[in-house]
Amino acid sequence: MRKRLIVIGAGMATGRVLERLFEAGDDYDVTLFNAEPRGNYDRIMLSPVLAGEKLFEDIVTHDSGWYESHGVTCRFGEKVVQIDRVAKTVTAENGDLLSYDKLLFGTGSNPFMIPLPGHELDGVIAYRDFEDTERMMAMSEGSKCVVIGGGLLGLEAAAGMAARGVDVTVVHLMGHLMERQLDEAAGYLLRKALVDKGITVICQANSKEILGEDGKVRALLLDDGTELPCDLLVMAVGIRPNVALAQNAELRVGRGLVVNDQMVTSDPDILAVGECVEHRGVLFGLVAPLYDQAEVVARTLLGLDAVFEQRELSTKLKVTGCDLFSAGDFADGEGRESIVFRDPSRGIYRRLVIEGTRVVGAVMYGDTSDSGWFYGLIKSNADIAEMRDTLIFGPSYQGVTPPDPFPAVAASLLKSSSAGGNGLIKNENLERRAA
Repeated sequence: MRKRLIVIGAGMATGRVLERLFEAGDDYDVTLFNAEPRGNYDRIMLSPVLAGEKLFEDIVTHDSGWYESHGVTCRFGEKVVQIDRVAKTVTAENGDLLSYDKLLFGTGSNPFMIPLPGHELDGVIAYRDFEDTERMMAMSEGSKCVVIGGGLLGLEAAAGMAARGVDVTVVHLMGHLMERQLDEAAGYLLRKALVDKGITVICQANSKEILGEDGKVRALLLDDGTELPCDLLVMAVGIRPNVALAQNAELRVGRGLVVNDQMVTSDPDILAVGECVEHRGVLFGLVAPLYDQAEVVARTLLGLDAVFEQRELSTKLKVTGCDLFSAGDFADGEGRESIVFRDPSRGIYRRLVIEGTRVVGAVMYGDTSDSGWFYGLIKSNADIAEMRDTLIFGPSYQGVTPPDPFPAVAASLLKSSSAGGNGLIKNENLERRAA
């Protein structure tokens, strides 16, 4: 007799779990709940849908035919409201009681909404799901939108609406955009690219109040008295694990739903995966670790040995058509030195942070073709002493054969240096500075 598996949440992580389970055999009779009225889609690709580059159908990863072919009972648009861990049952919104042998949490995260005065006005939304995307797509050309948050999601929302002719202003609390992934110089280049697309960017801006009229948003008020008129206000200021149901079930919860190395919660018959998870004190939002978790969940459900190991991760992104990469620790610090390459005419920037003879951090903007090699140096803790002078130019100058993004510029700089001058030091396109 097949075991009963109930899955709460049809996200990318639980979708990968089901793929692996079905590839391995037919051990489980699966019932899938999802608060959204649909199955799994690639949430990361909502931005191209917003920009008009893709249709929603293009980003669906598991359609109704896939679920049907694997015998999954789909309860889309329905939430689980209660879990009885002793009886091993879940209660659906309509009162249905379903029994399980194993239960998998994939409840994801909730967007954080800053509790500003006026945040409940009509026209104040997050950017999290397809309904949010539809709301932004419905804006007419020439209408005004304010986006609070200069991180990845906020900038994608801004760029997508700007591509549709919406007048967009991005408001960011910090001194430069995407401060978690980029240093100040790369953040400046990104800001310039956004401004060139017609997007207004205001950094070091503190939001004070959302102003409304007849119950609908009309402007964002900053604490310096500036009013930014808007027909729609999008908050993209972060996410928090969705753990309310887990807390009600008295599972162990910290910042997220706590799991062990096998992705099992404090109840041996309940597992968890994705953005709702806390593993060894860490929360997760990038796709790579979520897929790693999914592989472990599937093996655990199949009774196989598996261990989830956190990996040092790099971030390689394309934001509004601009390639970005960051890895390691690129903050300034005592005993650290930065090697920086700039090619302003091509919008290219590289910064390596060196400690002793090791690369500990890297930031790249505009051309990330060598990012994998630099990431490998950080991960392997490689000694770069012998290639220090040419390190910034990438592996093509280290006796390796990868893509060479700057052959002309690099060659000219090296020639300037070897000719007895100090072009590597003084040329404005390349500088070395103490952190």
